[in-house]
Amino acid sequence: MPCMDTLVVDHPLAAQLLTRMRDETTDRAGFRQASDELAGMLVYEAARGLETETIRVRTPLTETDGTRIARPPLVVPVLRAGLGMLGPAIRLLPDTDTGFIGVSRNEETHEPEPYMNSVPDDLDGRPVLALDPMLATGGSMLYTCELLAERNPGPITVACILAAPEGVERLAESGLVHTLVTASIDERLNEDAFIVPGLGDAGDRLFGTA
Repeated sequence: MPCMDTLVVDHPLAAQLLTRMRDETTDRAGFRQASDELAGMLVYEAARGLETETIRVRTPLTETDGTRIARPPLVVPVLRAGLGMLGPAIRLLPDTDTGFIGVSRNEETHEPEPYMNSVPDDLDGRPVLALDPMLATGGSMLYTCELLAERNPGPITVACILAAPEGVERLAESGLVHTLVTASIDERLNEDAFIVPGLGDAGDRLFGTA
C-alpha cells in the first residue's frame, strides 16, 4: 500500500491564524480573512512537490533561466466549505483549472452524501490538489479521492486546515493520497463527529447556515 506523507505546517504565523479561527468570538469577516491567509500557507506547502521546468526570460539587464510549474494541478474544492480555500489556490496557481465535488454530511450517520461532480472523466495523469477545511471522519474526502482515483489522476494532495486522527488514519489506509498538508492534527472526534478542540463548523462560519 502506498505511504501517505503528512505535513503539519509548524509556523508561528500559521498557529496565530489558526488561533483566530478557533476563537468563537471571531466574527465571520475575521474568520474568512484568517481562513484565506492560512489556506494560502497550506497551498504554498502543498505545491512544493510540483514538477517544474526551466524557461528563458529577459530581465532589464540580460537573459537568465527561470522556473515555471510544468503542469499545474487540478484544484478540487469539496463543496461547500472547500470554497473558502479556493481563492488562495487560484492566486498561487493562476494557470490551474478547477473541478468541484459537492458532498454533504448526513448528521445522523456521519456518512457523505454526494450531490455534485464537475471533474473531467480522464485527468490523464494530472496532479490533483483537493481542498477541504476539516478532515473529521474522513468520509467526504475519502469519497472525493475515490472518485478522483477512478479518473486517471497523478499524485493526489489533500490540504485541510484541521484534521482529526481518525480522518488522517482513514485517508492513509486508503492508499489514494500522496500527501496530506494541514495546520493541525487535533485531539479526537466527539460523539457528533466534530473535531475537538476544533473550530466549529467551517462552512457555517465562512458562509452562514444553510
